[in-house]
Amino acid sequence: MPRDQVQVRGTVAAAPGAVWAVLRDFCGLWHPWMATITEERGAQGALIRAFTVKGEETLYREQLTWFSDSDRSLGYRHLAGIAGCEAYDARLTVSAAEGGGAVVVWSAVVRAPAARLAAICDGTRAVFEAGITALEGLALTYAAPPTPLKVTPLPPVQERGIDDLPRLGLTVAGGPGRRLCLFLHGIGGSRHNWALQLAAASGVMPAAALDLRGYGDSTLGARQSTVDDYCDDILRVMQDTGAERLVLVGLSYGSWIATSFAMRHPQMLDGLVLSGGCTGMSEAGPDEREAFRISREVPLDAGQVPADFAPAVVKVLAGPGASDAVRQQLLASMAAIPAETYRDALRCFTNPLERFDFARLTMPVLMMTGEHDRLAPPAEIRGVAGRIWDQAPLPDVRFEVIADAGHVCNVEQPAAYNRALLDFLGRLP
Repeated sequence: MPRDQVQVRGTVAAAPGAVWAVLRDFCGLWHPWMATITEERGAQGALIRAFTVKGEETLYREQLTWFSDSDRSLGYRHLAGIAGCEAYDARLTVSAAEGGGAVVVWSAVVRAPAARLAAICDGTRAVFEAGITALEGLALTYAAPPTPLKVTPLPPVQERGIDDLPRLGLTVAGGPGRRLCLFLHGIGGSRHNWALQLAAASGVMPAAALDLRGYGDSTLGARQSTVDDYCDDILRVMQDTGAERLVLVGLSYGSWIATSFAMRHPQMLDGLVLSGGCTGMSEAGPDEREAFRISREVPLDAGQVPADFAPAVVKVLAGPGASDAVRQQLLASMAAIPAETYRDALRCFTNPLERFDFARLTMPVLMMTGEHDRLAPPAEIRGVAGRIWDQAPLPDVRFEVIADAGHVCNVEQPAAYNRALLDFLGRLP
């Protein structure tokens, strides 16, 4: 099938933030050619805009496939309305212009029969040019609507265990429900790192935070842990809480486990939130994995425990602006880990069972990382998010950089992290 690309680039005098404030409203009636627009929800809560154009009766439908406030970008896919169009994926980005103002780049990749391709591309270019021209006046006069203050009473929090071996420590907020938001911590953390996210998420749906094997109130198994063991533990949590569906939220090691679960049980997930990582060591070669493991086992082999090298680890994890209280929390989490647990997790992490196939991700995905994350820098995670957008069958991907945060971005900047998390959870059907 023939394909072509259309790209229109324009500069407007308004500040990038003001331009993005207009464009980020995917279902906003701002384009001068639009007559009507309504919001719909597709599978798994995907956002769809259905609109008509002045002088036409055709109903056009487009689905949001990519969104990033921090990058000021969005992507969408044409679903219906353009005659003869086989595929149509568009992207809008806003960036700062030299000397002031904003640069808007609007592009689309179009596939259509040769007899229709040129006409579709010409029409697309005209739409993009008219839209960018209209942004000038709209952005300069835009005023954001007031955000209503929503106060949700927090449900009771229960600390409990699942006592079949190995024992699993769990913090649960909210009553039983069909859907559970489950938090998975990093290799140097515990379920208590998620306290503020647990409180926030439980206002939307039942939520729980799990201690991974050997951490906190959970015990190790009788043999070396594998990622399949962690996935089995997640299934045990579902059975214990009565949940039929999950939203998994992971940090670093927990993100790798969450993605591994998504590879095995995509039909059980309503959403996937990956912070500070995703692929783990699954894309590293054997030599790189072995070097990673050996370097981190050296102090253990010398008789040290995580409490001994926790201060050095926190220096890597924390962002430059992390408060003393945050650093102390990260230090306490790392110091509480038994040596055998840390070694067990390292060996699991450096022996991945597969390279991830992102085409299996059929659920909405939110990826976040800290602005100053040294272990999962924004450029790396943005690249992984882009690969998911490219490879998922009908992507619904959001990517955000948490400003002024290091690796454990949910602990350093809980308000910013929760804002993105709650927006994501709130749009699930």
